[in-house]
Amino acid sequence: MGTGYYQFCPVAKAMELLDERWTMLILREMMAGSDRFNDLRRGLPRMSPALLSKRLQHLSVAGLIRNDDGRYVLTDAGHELGPIVEAIAVWGARWIGEIGDADLDPKLLLWDMHRRVDHDAVPPGRSVVQFEFTDVRGAARHWWLVIAAREADVCDADPGFPVTVTVESTLRRLTEIWRGDVTWQHGLRDGALRVRGPEHVRRTLPAWFTLAPYASAARPV
Repeated sequence: MGTGYYQFCPVAKAMELLDERWTMLILREMMAGSDRFNDLRRGLPRMSPALLSKRLQHLSVAGLIRNDDGRYVLTDAGHELGPIVEAIAVWGARWIGEIGDADLDPKLLLWDMHRRVDHDAVPPGRSVVQFEFTDVRGAARHWWLVIAAREADVCDADPGFPVTVTVESTLRRLTEIWRGDVTWQHGLRDGALRVRGPEHVRRTLPAWFTLAPYASAARPV
């Protein structure tokens, strides 16, 4: 644990655990459904494996999570933090709107999108969404999301399946859409977002994904 605040206040005691770097983001990932070490790493790509192991051990000792045969599971105490993490996300979306270029990450964006697929809205069978980020250079420019059998996989190399629909966008604009800063329709109108594919797929594609609760947070005028 980090240095204590040495105050009896419950806020101080809670923050002795929760304000360690990455701790709240680990909880965010677990609340979003990541329960394996490698999945947590994919949601926290800039966190070293050694530090992730250390933080998981701290959370286990503190009673917020437990290791259940290789799966990291929230305890009752961990689950009780759910509304707090969500409230922080809503507050951050509402009052800390600026995102810098260093905050943009296609891998993290696609990882978040893949776990919020509404499988009831996706056509039966396999659907492949190809993403092309027009402002990204090199291999990170192209990504694929393969949706089938109520599962979704993120691929950074062509999976070899026929593409159902292609989304072309700047990384910033698609990130802003995903965060709820602008709408899908706004992105189409300003030309930063283009969708290629059958008309019925282009029309229904936004409904294939459920946005995070913070995406609907009202922004200050």
